[in-house]
Amino acid sequence: MRESDETFSGEESDLLSFTVADEQQGERLDRFLAVSVPEVSRTRLKALVLEGHVTMDGAPIDDPGQKLRAGALITLQLPEPEPAEPMAENIPLAIVYEDEDLIVIDKPAGLVVHPASGHQTGTLVNALLGHCGASLSGIGGVKRPGIVHRLDKDTSGLLVVAKNDRAHQGLAAQFADHGRTGPLVRTYSALLWGVPERKSGTVDAPLDRSSIHRDRMAVVKPGRGREAITHFSTEARFAAENGAPVATLVACQLETGRTHQIRVHMAHIGHPLIGDPVYGTGFKTKSGLLAPRAKAAVENFSRQALHARELGFAHPRSGEELLFESPLPADFEALIADFGVPLA
Repeated sequence: MRESDETFSGEESDLLSFTVADEQQGERLDRFLAVSVPEVSRTRLKALVLEGHVTMDGAPIDDPGQKLRAGALITLQLPEPEPAEPMAENIPLAIVYEDEDLIVIDKPAGLVVHPASGHQTGTLVNALLGHCGASLSGIGGVKRPGIVHRLDKDTSGLLVVAKNDRAHQGLAAQFADHGRTGPLVRTYSALLWGVPERKSGTVDAPLDRSSIHRDRMAVVKPGRGREAITHFSTEARFAAENGAPVATLVACQLETGRTHQIRVHMAHIGHPLIGDPVYGTGFKTKSGLLAPRAKAAVENFSRQALHARELGFAHPRSGEELLFESPLPADFEALIADFGVPLA
């Protein structure tokens, strides 16, 4: 039985705890872990045991065949996987701005930002290494692009990347400050199911990794997780086939920038993003309320309807305030058009 599941972000690791049930008395450690942590391969779990990442009642266990006793507390330290060294690739980029310190990209939907399990190649980082080449003076002593914020794979829009340590530190400080003392601006367009009660508002709800679905984020109680604040305002409302409001186009401004923040916050207030395969699955049946054209458009839209349309910050060298805008991509424009004329 899993006792606790504490997830830490960034460079830290996951600490998982389990209690051996009576019926698991005498079971091998490796088999116990395979059942308790099915998301991790047996080969990986065995390696973690041999490397000393597992304890029983606080004492390290390095034998995968160790027999367990009922009531024992088993802990597993699950380290962050070591990132593979990315390779330069010749991948076309939509460059909005570039100088010796930074580059602003208009990322298409479907492009992963950073290499990870299942996406070791074909990412934005691979593309930046191929494009920037010798112009990268290095981040932390390594010739690599400085990623200070990310967009989900299927979110399109603007993203800034540092080319050197100075730019990386300056941009990272602005994002860490969330624009509270500087000109940082991050505005997104999002198409939501339903119509929020208020035309504008703020969602202030901390986020943490879900204890049930480890690939998702979730709103948690105050005092837990990380602060997350999203401001939204209505730009257009659309009707169902019977004339009742069924969808809303909103502008979302991030005060913080947590993983999946807009997606989770909008779902939290009862209005998930159209097309969201993780947080909006419970609203799929609403497409049946739409006129045929809009219904077909939603069913054929293969991503969450989210676009990073505006990005502003102070240049880390000159201090000049920069502001960039990105029009809605063709697929998003077409989706909105298929909903018909907005309600008055």
